[in-house]
Amino acid sequence: MTATLTAAPAPAAPMASAAAAGVLPTLRIPPSRGADRVRATARRAGLAHAAEHGGPGAVTVVAAADAAQALRGRHGAGPLVLVCDTVGRTGLRLALRAGAVVLRAADLTGESLAAAVRRAAHPHPSIPYPDLSHLLAGGPGPGDPADDGGRPVLTARQTSVLRLMAEGHGNADIALLLRCSEHTVKNVIYEIMARLQARNRAHAVAHAVRHGLV
Repeated sequence: MTATLTAAPAPAAPMASAAAAGVLPTLRIPPSRGADRVRATARRAGLAHAAEHGGPGAVTVVAAADAAQALRGRHGAGPLVLVCDTVGRTGLRLALRAGAVVLRAADLTGESLAAAVRRAAHPHPSIPYPDLSHLLAGGPGPGDPADDGGRPVLTARQTSVLRLMAEGHGNADIALLLRCSEHTVKNVIYEIMARLQARNRAHAVAHAVRHGLV
């Protein structure tokens, strides 16, 4: 039977601090190995049981061994948080493409769960730096899905500039590293934005990572 949790009025106790920062959406936690720990953590964060299903805007929290297992058989189930025993580049990439927020089971606390739920309920086009760093480290991992269908194709220079943008370099640094003018870098970034239909640099990097372009 599926258990659901929703935000309760935050008591004065310190353990409720995560929920006190704002009203959290309803949580739906399907039965799985590890689900009991997630429920207990949610209670300690100031969340309480709710009746029936989560309802509109509910965030589903799935505990699983890895992201691939958690996503298996899921199709457009709404906001999703994955609490995974292991998080590799392939699983993280799959989760980001599915619009899910990933939380390592080893990092599961009331505060980290509340933060993950907020991120899932209010998605942002950028990717948190730890996730981005993990994805970019060493390039694509073995078994990463190609997902070439319909994705934009970047030139070698555009890819180089985008990767340096993802690492946090500014235009002047990128120009120095690629041995070109800053004007050239600006033109390449303009081309990247147009090709990816991105609103800003963070959106461009997030889009590129989700589609395996960097």
